[in-house]
Amino acid sequence: MKNFVFVDVEADGPCPGLYSMVSFGAVLRDDEGKVQSYYGKTKPISDKWIPEALAVSRISREEHLSYPDPSSVIVEFSLWLMKHTKSRGGILISDNNGFDWQWINYYFHKYMNANPFGFSSRRIGDIYSGFQKDLSKSSEWKKFRRTQHTHNPVDDAMGNLEAFETIMKMMRGNK
Repeated sequence: MKNFVFVDVEADGPCPGLYSMVSFGAVLRDDEGKVQSYYGKTKPISDKWIPEALAVSRISREEHLSYPDPSSVIVEFSLWLMKHTKSRGGILISDNNGFDWQWINYYFHKYMNANPFGFSSRRIGDIYSGFQKDLSKSSEWKKFRRTQHTHNPVDDAMGNLEAFETIMKMMRGNK
């Protein structure tokens, strides 16, 4: 599972470019079975922000403005990915890849001209509902998280990795 990188993003609005990423977390299990994690905080790249969206991260606008410049954070994250994945940047997996991937993709292209994850990602709910052969079960997988969903992106990514591992065991017949 070294190439599976579980990513979660917190942002101050609904889309990149118009709004800013606040923070992101990434976790993966390395070849020895140990969890590796990365936590990035990024200063705003836009003057626009939605107070209710930022409140999810439990920080103020002033605190967000004090975060590191995104260009250095994205380069650092890229180096972390190269160190911990077998190819390019691995496969981005999240609970809402339509949201999380768009932010990571935008920031990688803005600051590095390429996204090491490529142009696709995987959504845990789709994998689980496919396994269950029932598209209406796309949220049931969340019961397999052991780490509480706190909106700290590393915690949330960790819970997603835990749930995914449980689903994979179920798919292999190992409950």
